[in-house]
Amino acid sequence: MKIIIKWLFTALALLIAAHYVPGIEVASFYTALIVAVVLGLINLIIRPILILFTLPINILTLGPFTLVVNGFLFWLVSTFVKGFDVAGFVPAFWGALIVSVVSFLGNRFLSAVESKED
Repeated sequence: MKIIIKWLFTALALLIAAHYVPGIEVASFYTALIVAVVLGLINLIIRPILILFTLPINILTLGPFTLVVNGFLFWLVSTFVKGFDVAGFVPAFWGALIVSVVSFLGNRFLSAVESKED
């Protein structure tokens, strides 16, 4: 049940990013759900490899280069999913940042609700 709620939070975050960032378009909520799955899989498989390869730049910048990697992966997902369009790297960067922040806040909310139930 927890994974489904996190999936819904990510889809909602994608819709919020599409609403506020010009250059990001999501055709429907169904498309946002598919993008959330693909983004999760790419973050699970490809992101750790890219983080490892960009470790020297990450150390040199003290970490913020990870935001560039996230933006690139967000942009990459738009090439796979029909109905999800990102106009360039700058909208992808801001979209990835918004999705990260909204998903983080949603997960914190979910953790707080679970801890109150115990």
